[in-house]
Order: sequence, then structure tokens, then C-alpha cells
Amino acid sequence: MTALASTGEARAASSPPRVPRRRRGRVRENRAAVLFLAPWLIGFAVFTAWPLIYSAYLSLTDYDVINDPSFVGFDNYAELFADPKISLALTNTLFFTVVQVPLYVAVSLALALLLARAGRASGFFRTVFFLPKMTPPVAVGILFLLLFNGQSGLINSALGTVGIDGPSWTTDPAWVKPGLVIMSLWTVGSSVLILLAALRGVPEELYESATLDGAAAWRRFFSVTLPMISPAVFFVVVVNTIAGLQTFDEAYTAFFGAGNTTYGNDAALFYVIYLFQQAFQFLNMGYASAMAWLLFLVIMVVTAIQAFVSRRLVHYEGGSGR
Repeated sequence: MTALASTGEARAASSPPRVPRRRRGRVRENRAAVLFLAPWLIGFAVFTAWPLIYSAYLSLTDYDVINDPSFVGFDNYAELFADPKISLALTNTLFFTVVQVPLYVAVSLALALLLARAGRASGFFRTVFFLPKMTPPVAVGILFLLLFNGQSGLINSALGTVGIDGPSWTTDPAWVKPGLVIMSLWTVGSSVLILLAALRGVPEELYESATLDGAAAWRRFFSVTLPMISPAVFFVVVVNTIAGLQTFDEAYTAFFGAGNTTYGNDAALFYVIYLFQQAFQFLNMGYASAMAWLLFLVIMVVTAIQAFVSRRLVHYEGGSGR
């Protein structure tokens, strides 16, 4: 018996330790996860990470696509502060975003509240509201010119029926951006669906308790509905703010496409439009890359401010704020 025991101990000492089943299972799961994530990781590296790194390099060079990049340091960034069109484009973009985002969210919330009361018909109206989101932006830009034409546009014709003399939406610099803001409401469908989903997640018990306490409809909205859907509202605000700061398609099609040189160009010169012109019309790729990084910084700062403000305004199930 002693000899057998010693032999068994010797075999156990000489054989490698067995890997626990749980650990082997985790290794297999990790490998499977990496395989499933591989397409996204490759796409992110090729189409996002590498262009970011390369654009950062190009922003420090003078590059016209034809000749090799030549290093110029921070000259492109210094030129940004001396270029008067940068301040013009930033002002136009910020004005458009500040006016458009609150109006966009208000209209989306109003439509979501109506859909929440629509009952069985809500499915049809959800489709109707979302369909414009599928419209190509170029078509929306052309539609803008047709609807907002100062002489024969449908908008001014409708205003004329009630005795209002409509403005020159496409030529008067004071009305170009307000017209684009109104036109942007065409695509509220996606935000409506997000807010509608949030509204349907509000517990009915809260409304019943508020009603028993004698709260009126407006009080229930501000004390129950708005706090409970505030995370969705915050998401919609952030996403549409970023989209507003990158406005391009509709304004470019309406005012800059096909060599358009109307008087409203400067009023519709948004930042990304000017970036596009520098990159693909004037072939100033280095300067355009510096513009792109400035826009990235502006978006980061604006989003950080929104996140900071949301700590007091956004309510989560675990409490207010984060």
C-alpha cells in the first residue's frame, strides 16, 4: 500500500495541473467574443481610428493631395484664428444649433405625447412620422428651395391667404437660417419614437398618485412625465446638438450646390460646408484637417457642458443625477 501511495503521489507531482472547467469555459467564451467583435474592431481601426490619427498628422502639414505633405507645425491652427470665414461659419452654426435643438426637441415631445394617446392608430402614425427621416438630404435641400421660394413658394402662399407677407427665405440673410431651422423639423421622426418609448415606460402608479393628490395635467407633466423621461430627453438633446454642429447636406444642396452663388450663401455658410470647400474645392487638406479637429474640440466642450448640467436636471431610477 505504501508503494502504491508513493507511486500515485509521484504521478501527481509529475503531471501538469489541470485547468479548472470554469476557466476553460471562460477562455472559450473570450475567444468567441473576440471573433464576433473582430469585424467591428477591424472596421473601427480602418475607418475611424486610422483616419483620426492621419487627420491629426495632416493638420500639421501643408497638403494639396497632388504633392507630398510638408510639415508646417501649428501654422494651420494659427491661421484658423486669422480667417474671418471661420468665425462667420462658427457663428452661423452655433446660431442654427441653439435655435434648432430646443425647437426640435419640443416638437418631438409634443408629437410623442399625441402618439401616446393615439391608441391602436399609433402604429400608423409612427410610420408616417418616421418616413421623412428616410428622405435623402439632397431631396430635402431641393424641397427647401421649392417650399420657401419668396415669390412662388408654398409657405409664402399659405401665409398670404391669412394676410401675412412672407419674407424672402432663400435670399434675405436674416431669414436663411430660420428657414433652415423650420425645414429641419421635417425629420423629427426618430426623436419622436425615442421619446414615445420613454413615455410608455413611465409607471401608471405615479400618475394615479399624482391625480389623487389633486395634481392638474400640467403639474403631472412637469412633476411626473418630464422627470421620468429626462434621460431620453437628454439623449435626444445631445445627439441633435452634435448633428446641428455638423449640419451640411440640406444647406449645401440649397445654397452651394451646382455653383449656386445666391446672396444667401454667407448666411448659410455652416462650419462643415466651409470645411468641405477647403478640403475638396481648394484642396487645402492640411487646413481642413485642422478645422476638423477644432470642430471636434467644440463638440467635446459642448457635450461636456451638457453632461455637467444634466447632473441636476436628469432623473434616473436610482435617484437624480448620475
